[in-house]
Amino acid sequence: MLDPNTLLSGLPPGLRTPLIDAYSEIARNYAERRWEPAELNGGKLSEVVYTILDGATSAAFAAAPKKPKNMVDACKEIEQRPANPARPGDRSIRVLPPRLLPYLYEIRNNRNVGHVGGDVDPNFSDATAVFSCGNWLLAELVRIFHGVALEEAQLAVDALVERRHPIVWEVDGLRRVLDHELSAADQVLLLLYSSRDPMHEDSLRASVEYASVSKFRSRILAPLHKTRIIEYNQTESSVRISPRGVQDVESRLLPRYRA
Repeated sequence: MLDPNTLLSGLPPGLRTPLIDAYSEIARNYAERRWEPAELNGGKLSEVVYTILDGATSAAFAAAPKKPKNMVDACKEIEQRPANPARPGDRSIRVLPPRLLPYLYEIRNNRNVGHVGGDVDPNFSDATAVFSCGNWLLAELVRIFHGVALEEAQLAVDALVERRHPIVWEVDGLRRVLDHELSAADQVLLLLYSSRDPMHEDSLRASVEYASVSKFRSRILAPLHKTRIIEYNQTESSVRISPRGVQDVESRLLPRYRA
């Protein structure tokens, strides 16, 4: 998998860092159910992505994000620039993201986000749209600039951000799942889901307060590994949630805590 620390390293730091920061902020706010901040940051992300697209199609990246006077017109102008078959991802750079950015900006400006008196309150549906669009935009940029398949690009994007959730609490160097009625296996999944990096099996066992080392391995980690919900590296004692595990957490566990 691509190293998240070197993701989009070809971009100027003044664009790469704001891009990742804006996306990370959206992802964190969305996971913590703070719908209005998640929507507000969609505007910030749009401006960074626009600056990157503008630089990619003009062969000169700006040193920092810029806000176009009119986002719709500016994106149309990018789409109308001459095609360049030699440029990786040329059609996507000129067509797909430029058509999506005005949509994100519209949610920012006219869906009662950042304004008083709008006709629609900030809500879960709008925030979901912003998060999904931001996720796709970043994955598409990774796919194009790194020349990888979309699946690999998405895995790299997923690794950028810790999937924080109020049900997971960090205290004294340990993470605790606050729903004490959950099984140890489900607690392990939530802990791994909320961690950007693999976790050591000892940390996982301490977090769920499982007394027996051997039974934790045989009854919790081994079955989850066998069903490909997690990847358990016994040599390094490291555990990572798999894409199938992420899907399981998001479809089965997280909805029960959604307000």
